[in-house]
Amino acid sequence: MPITREEEKVLDEHFLANSYVEGFTASQSDAALFEYFTGTPSQDLPSLQRWFRHIASFDKDRTTFPGSRRNPLEIFINGRKITVMADSTAVEQSAALEQFSTAEAQVDEDIVDPWNVQASSSKGIDYDKLIDRFGSSRIDATLLERFEKVTGRKPHHFLRRGIFFSHRDMHRILNLVEAGKKFFLYTGRGPSSEAMHVGHLIPFIMTKWLQDVFDVPLVVQLTDDEKYLWKDLKLEQCNKLAYENSKDIVAMGFDINKTFIFSDIDFIEGSGEFYRNVLKVQKHVTFNQVKGIFGFDESSNIGKIMFPAIQAAPSFSSSFPFIFKGKKDVPCLIPCAIDQDPYFRMTRDVAPRIGLQKPALLHSTFFPALAGASTKMSASDENSSIFLTDTANQIKKKINKYAFSGGRDTIEEHREKGGDCEVDVSYMYLTFFLEDDEKLEEIRQQYSTGNMLTGELKAELIKILQALVAEHQARRKEVTEDLVKEYMKPRPLNF
Repeated sequence: MPITREEEKVLDEHFLANSYVEGFTASQSDAALFEYFTGTPSQDLPSLQRWFRHIASFDKDRTTFPGSRRNPLEIFINGRKITVMADSTAVEQSAALEQFSTAEAQVDEDIVDPWNVQASSSKGIDYDKLIDRFGSSRIDATLLERFEKVTGRKPHHFLRRGIFFSHRDMHRILNLVEAGKKFFLYTGRGPSSEAMHVGHLIPFIMTKWLQDVFDVPLVVQLTDDEKYLWKDLKLEQCNKLAYENSKDIVAMGFDINKTFIFSDIDFIEGSGEFYRNVLKVQKHVTFNQVKGIFGFDESSNIGKIMFPAIQAAPSFSSSFPFIFKGKKDVPCLIPCAIDQDPYFRMTRDVAPRIGLQKPALLHSTFFPALAGASTKMSASDENSSIFLTDTANQIKKKINKYAFSGGRDTIEEHREKGGDCEVDVSYMYLTFFLEDDEKLEEIRQQYSTGNMLTGELKAELIKILQALVAEHQARRKEVTEDLVKEYMKPRPLNF
């Protein structure tokens, strides 16, 4: 049964406030409706057109959307029924794929490892379950009180809001500070694209705050070797991306006298002590251990199997004798996203066996893609996130078109029931980048009660992101090749 022009208008209104036909993720209903169209919907139906292009971007992956095909597909929008009758080809394809779709497409549990993050819910990863699964500790009110007592500073809003939500041995680090002793920071970046997105800034924003508050050295590892081993990229390309990403890191404003940035490809070649620690870790970790931690198998190249030792080595001060003047017992604190924790569970296990200290960790939640917390950001999909190279106009268009909404189907319903901040991407982004707690709470209340519309919420986010990206671009323009070389030169740091 063909869809009428009036029904297309109803669909356009539906997709103004919703990303998908039903629910909060793409389903077989989206795939079936998509197949009805022989071409891109008319330009005077912008929301329907946006939905069409979004579903089109999945290409062959549409066959793996969860759910089962219904023929005819009946969609109920604002009390109106729209019926889509699939053609015979679509029905045959549906029958052939239904078993695969229902068995494989649905994610019953969250998937979190260093290379794959996929939520089973539109609300994103269940971090309480992840803490239990990984065996870390939640950052609670007691720890936040200690932060404030020890530093004399209000904890960063990432800590207050649970964006950094989990830790290992953070109390030990605070004990050291109370005793007048020092530690050092270690974080990193896997350079897989020239343009970083705003989500990549999260660990660096936290690390910058920690460096400023505790006045400690920082080492930043650029794992260009990892990207070469896992991605279909040339070695020289990975190394070049590392240097491009280093400019964004330098633009964050880290203290040049306390910060060392290095590329694995370039640094390991001339660093005897670093490589010695890599060898010690390699000798004391078996293949069965990394197989269990990382899921390696007989088809994994040997570079992947040995790489975890390289990511472990910067945890130890003895890897950087030029920084720490030969001291082998300086403790390390690692701020990172929790998907990196498997590397450091391994590191903490092996450290005592090679006579070195276990690193402490602060874990962050994941930054959601524009399409929703259950979807993945991709450097190859320019519409999956806000990139640090985006113009103010591009930011505005992306937020308005692609940011998943927790709003209702109609303005009337939204005014009556309010929006859902737990799934609304614009609100999620505000929790990361709006520092004013009172303003954020006001927005949450206004949106949840229906007094603020989705467009108004997006307008708040657009202003903040436009300013953040513009400021970053201005600082990056000031980063010269010579300045990057200074940060990457092995040298003593103020310690």
